[in-house]
Amino acid sequence: MTSIGPYPAYKDSGMEWMGQVPSGWAILPLGRITRSKCDGPFGSGLKSEHYTDQGVRVVRLQNIRSGYFDDADAAFINEEYYRTSLAGHDVQAGDLLIAGLGDERNTVGRCCVAPPEVEPAIVKADCFRFRIDLRRALPKFVAAQLTAGSAFDAGRMSSGSTRSRIPLSVMATRPVALPPPTEQRVIVEFLVRETSKIDALVAEQERLMALLKEKQASILYQSLTAGIDANVSARPSDLTHPDKIPAHWEALPLTRVVRQFVDYRGATPTKVESGVPLVTATQIKEGRIDHSLDPAFITEVEYASRMTRGFPEVGDVLLTTEAPLGEVAQIGDSSVAPGQRMILMKVEPSKIRSEYLYLHFRSSFGQKELWTRASGSTASGIRSDRLRASVVLVPPLKEQDRIIEFIRDEMAQFLGVDAEVRKQIAILKERRAALIFAAVTGKIDVRKLAPVVQAAA
Repeated sequence: MTSIGPYPAYKDSGMEWMGQVPSGWAILPLGRITRSKCDGPFGSGLKSEHYTDQGVRVVRLQNIRSGYFDDADAAFINEEYYRTSLAGHDVQAGDLLIAGLGDERNTVGRCCVAPPEVEPAIVKADCFRFRIDLRRALPKFVAAQLTAGSAFDAGRMSSGSTRSRIPLSVMATRPVALPPPTEQRVIVEFLVRETSKIDALVAEQERLMALLKEKQASILYQSLTAGIDANVSARPSDLTHPDKIPAHWEALPLTRVVRQFVDYRGATPTKVESGVPLVTATQIKEGRIDHSLDPAFITEVEYASRMTRGFPEVGDVLLTTEAPLGEVAQIGDSSVAPGQRMILMKVEPSKIRSEYLYLHFRSSFGQKELWTRASGSTASGIRSDRLRASVVLVPPLKEQDRIIEFIRDEMAQFLGVDAEVRKQIAILKERRAALIFAAVTGKIDVRKLAPVVQAAA
């Protein structure tokens, strides 16, 4: 990309995160460039009986992502109820959608533009709809700028100790730095062109990541269902898949290889600023516990009472049983407190190694055993009795040790490649974010790079 210089002159934007902006840009509150705005209905506005399998789309917080609309997890309400009671909360293609509520993982103030396929739709509570005056601003430009500053605005404008909230009236005061609409169009077209190039590079790296994961999954499945000895004799498994297993292996219910199941469901733990680390379901990702994903702690007193069901020990297998189902890790530090929606398993050492059971649940066979026994239409979970009945393919202990060692060696060769791919994806995403920030805050002048677009505007 050609080197891009700054604008000729700048002025203070009045916004700490944005700094200076080109002197010709206007600074206006969001409400001043909006034809109409609304919040979703609170209280009894939407009840379970109003929801249907199809009809009018309900835009929820999980649909509003930073810079894009997430079409997954769609919800709908009855069209007649919408017409008679909720028409004032409507959403049209091109509307600016802003999240008025957030938590540690989802920033309050994140926004996107409603795509054409969303119509007809309404916003739910804490989801804001701003209909931009197109004579003043382009929704895509405004969304890109507000997304760039959403983290700062969340801290400056929101309230709430555990979940940050910004009222609609306060959201309307968010300042926006605006060049003329023709210049906004040039910037938007520039960003579409340049970010698409970066997105293509990210997609290549993500495809490589997917191939690496497929290879690792294949190693796990083959090792844990057929072993690592190609010459071993096989017998029918009495399972749908695999149909054959090594003749000397056992297909056992989980309850035969686990001596103790510790279920931590029950009262919600009281989180504090420091103390004993609380392991939450959201911390268990890709086979390990990552406390940074959702840092939480409980007091020593609550730890002592909560752990009477069973204290975790190094090597114990921890499995999430719902929201999400099937994430697994091994305890590496016994000074932690497992939270809700998970079960701790202490193995029967005469039958199975802890690491082998962990690898079982990491494999596609182990995951299939969970998901085929799960229940729930919206958030799948597995009951304790169904979990205990799930099947584990169990070779002799010495063979388990050889399989564990083989898997360790095979997986080690992926570590360097995997880390490098993740690094490249992170660099590309940082570059993308920096480019968007520079363009929508006027740190770079892209007007000469789009003469055709500018002339047409």
